[in-house]
Amino acid sequence: MALPLSQLPTESIREVRSRKGLAFLLFLVVSSVVLAAGFLWPYKYYSQVVIFVDDSNIIRPLMEGSAVATKISDRASAAAELLGTRRVLAGVAKDTGVFGPNADNLSEAALEGRIAMLRGNMSVRPRRDNFFSIGFSSQSPLTAFKVAQRLGQAFIEENNKRRRAESSSAYDFIDKQVKSYETQIAAVEARLQRFLSQNVDGTEEEANSRMARLRSELELAELELEELESREQSLENQMSNISPTLQGKGEDAYQQRILALEERLDSLRLQYHDTYPDIVILKEQLAELRKQRDQAQGGGETASRSSGETISNPVYQDTRSQLVKTRTDIQTVETRIKSLNRLMAEQEKRMERIQANKAEYADLTRDMSVNKEIYNDLLKRREKARVSMHLDIEGQGLNYQINEAAQYPRQPTGPKFEMFALAGLFLGIAAPFGAAIGWAQLDPRVRCREQIEEELDMLVLEQIPVVRTPFEKRRDRRVTNTLLVLAFLASAAYIGAAVARYLGVI
Repeated sequence: MALPLSQLPTESIREVRSRKGLAFLLFLVVSSVVLAAGFLWPYKYYSQVVIFVDDSNIIRPLMEGSAVATKISDRASAAAELLGTRRVLAGVAKDTGVFGPNADNLSEAALEGRIAMLRGNMSVRPRRDNFFSIGFSSQSPLTAFKVAQRLGQAFIEENNKRRRAESSSAYDFIDKQVKSYETQIAAVEARLQRFLSQNVDGTEEEANSRMARLRSELELAELELEELESREQSLENQMSNISPTLQGKGEDAYQQRILALEERLDSLRLQYHDTYPDIVILKEQLAELRKQRDQAQGGGETASRSSGETISNPVYQDTRSQLVKTRTDIQTVETRIKSLNRLMAEQEKRMERIQANKAEYADLTRDMSVNKEIYNDLLKRREKARVSMHLDIEGQGLNYQINEAAQYPRQPTGPKFEMFALAGLFLGIAAPFGAAIGWAQLDPRVRCREQIEEELDMLVLEQIPVVRTPFEKRRDRRVTNTLLVLAFLASAAYIGAAVARYLGVI
């Protein structure tokens, strides 16, 4: 039957009083075990180095856009990864200033064991924005101090070395790319020069421009041919109406011809403007006839001629000469038209060749353009990489500094011996009562009337008390006094051992 909670303290005390020796033995065992654990507990000492990340020095705003400073996104994890490498830990493990003069003569197995010990006891923790700590735990405070200090130095040295190597490798890589593109550009330029030397037809724009000029000249020549043919037709019509010779007096002949031409001029003016070609020709003929008439009158030609003499018509001769000249011009223009048609045919063939070479020329020019664009960009990047490399060499980029050096640990981390000593006393005192409470709950016997009333729903009229004889009382008193003396002696020994350990005596 379960014991009611209200009776649990009373029954636990009664159980301890009834088993004084067992309670004392349990107290002695529990307190001794806890105190022994305090003696044997592997206390560890922790020392740490606080690193400051300086990424905002005066060089940064001055070199903004001209150089790229090295950055680390997660500094604590990056530091842990860097310090966790075997090369860095092997350098620390072989440091004679930390592990003694024989540290650099370790066997392979011993070296691996020490590296594993360093990796297991090392810790990297983020602190504030630009701070993180590198710590080391060890059972020896001196070892913890030396290893923490050495780890901080190793991190800064390795980080500086890596940054310089990274900047140098980046510059070397970009420089190789620049030289590679210089070779490619030179090869493309040679191919383009060879292509242009083999294909002298020019570009498509030049061919189209020349074809347009030829067409324009051909149109002008055709218009000029039409004008000359029209003029030829007009001169032939005029010659059909002009007599080759003149009869009668010279003056009368000139006058008759002038009158005839004036009549025709007047009739043409009724239909056309003065700029019409026939009107212009008639005006020239009238001017020539008047000039010849004046010359004939001045030389006395009229008086020397008889009235029936036949003379050559000067207008006819002039018109005929103009007709011959016009026909010559027509032949010249026709020859020019044939030449233009031949040149246009040749230009069409040239354009066909240009179209055939257009794809290859486009590939060459496109390769040249792309390669030059990438080459110019790589030149800028190479200069940035050069400046970045010098920044890392001079330590002006992302810089790590020891903000707080490692301190010699005075106190161990975790639970201390004083806590074990106090916990041993309390646990030793509480152990008998805890065991009594547990036994009272598990004991199936009926210990009080409340158990029967609650479990069986029966009314208990009376409870017979426990009666002890005077002998039992005397014996119980002697046992109690003996146990009190033993408990005092055990407590004194316990406290003495704890004080001696705390003072460093044992």
